[in-house]
Amino acid sequence: MKKLLLPISYLLVILAAVLGTLVFTQYTQPQSAEGYKLLELENLLVEKFVDGADSAELQDAAAHAMVEALGDRWSYYIPKEQYEAYVEDKNNSYVGIGITIEQAEQGYRVIKVSKDGPAQQAGILPEDVIIAVDGQSVAELSMDEGKALVRGPEGTDVEITVLRAGEELSFTMTRRTVKTVVATATMLEDQIGLVTIENFNTNCHKETMAAVDQLLQQGAVALIFDVRFNGGGYKREMVNILDDLLPEGPLFRSEYYTGVPSVDRSDAQCLPLPMAVLINDQSISAAEFFAAALWEYEWAVLVGTQTQGKGHFQETYLLSDGSAVGVSTGRYTTPKGVDLEGVGLTPDVIAEVDEETYFKIYAQTLDPMEDPQVLAAINALKTVKTP
Repeated sequence: MKKLLLPISYLLVILAAVLGTLVFTQYTQPQSAEGYKLLELENLLVEKFVDGADSAELQDAAAHAMVEALGDRWSYYIPKEQYEAYVEDKNNSYVGIGITIEQAEQGYRVIKVSKDGPAQQAGILPEDVIIAVDGQSVAELSMDEGKALVRGPEGTDVEITVLRAGEELSFTMTRRTVKTVVATATMLEDQIGLVTIENFNTNCHKETMAAVDQLLQQGAVALIFDVRFNGGGYKREMVNILDDLLPEGPLFRSEYYTGVPSVDRSDAQCLPLPMAVLINDQSISAAEFFAAALWEYEWAVLVGTQTQGKGHFQETYLLSDGSAVGVSTGRYTTPKGVDLEGVGLTPDVIAEVDEETYFKIYAQTLDPMEDPQVLAAINALKTVKTP
């Protein structure tokens, strides 16, 4: 089964992204003996290595290694040249052409095309394999090198050459700001509304509740929330949605490295409708705790496959050279105090899909009424009572 799938706008960082509010802080620390040791080693390598060494590359490698040495799969290092893209992604708005890619033998396979983005309007399709950018072959390039070629100033043109069923096709498009549609509404059979949530970053609460309101106005009598392939995001966005859905009580518990706990709570206003939440192995962080809260309140049934199990939240610190580091600075638990780290959520209704279907769900090219997990959720809702 494919495990994930990289957006041109730095999806891997998103999948390891924070659930808590990001803290963009300039971090400085007095030079320690260990710091002198690293500087001494860097100078030695730059001066003595027979083939030459680049100081900036050594520092990036050292930073990656230091974060990796924590043994924490959620902490991460962001090189200077990738930081701007990281911030754009967290804001659900970036300059690009609107595609998601993965490394392929001849270049990069397109696995998702943003609706109404430059790539879709130009005619690029999922499964196209990008082999050249502005005439330059990408066969030997890394993901970061490829992204650097595709990205560029807003208003500039880029030519993308793809392989499609053995035929080379070229498309020219203008880079522009692409806004991620965070939540969409679809009315299914039996007046069941489907709300698909892409992430819990900027505008998630606003767009999700607008989708819910749209479905209610259309006569929805039950709701399915789809958080498959949702890599998480901001705590405040998740909590605000849960506050609108759930009755009075705790919604989310967290504890900083200082040992200070906090509890986010809901007021009495709620939405008493039968609900289901679709989850899978790429439902991470806020997506898991959103599903867990609805389940613990007996407000929703969970359908799909086991989730990742992320129980740490990160704060992002900006370093002096423009790079940044996301550090796990605390833990969080469900409303009832359950730690999901390394455990995740087990659905009430387990609904496996094959690899081809998995890919189509991610690429959003599968009609919901042909999606086995959506159909399983519809069937499960028939036995769910109104909260």
